[in-house]
Amino acid sequence: MAPSLLIPAWKDFMIEALFNQPNYLAAKKTLDAVEVRQHAIANNLANLETPGYQRVDLAPTFQAELERACNSGDARQLSALTPVLATDTTAVSNSPDGNTVNLETELMHMNQNAMTHALETQLVSGMLQRMRLAITGKG
Repeated sequence: MAPSLLIPAWKDFMIEALFNQPNYLAAKKTLDAVEVRQHAIANNLANLETPGYQRVDLAPTFQAELERACNSGDARQLSALTPVLATDTTAVSNSPDGNTVNLETELMHMNQNAMTHALETQLVSGMLQRMRLAITGKG
């Protein structure tokens, strides 16, 4: 086999290794969770006045699973994580129609989510910039 045919497989392996670093995967999974939470907040706000609507949010187990995967440093465990929505069982109805969405709470979660998004985006951008610098030698 010609040596030139081996180079693409080697390059693919190196690129895959760069994107399978635990810190990068943790930041990416957090960004995935931010996206899921943003959908939940949008759904909650859209159903603010829907009788009987139950507030949804990121499944509470996701944060614990992410922390456990980060502590293990196992890239496969981090890669396997998938943020999902779940009904918020802690939300209580403040209205007689049974709707558990509170406008002020949703706005607070939206602001927290925006700050988390900004932080994680900066972290991922910084990691990608360092990878680019390592590969090209230019900033």
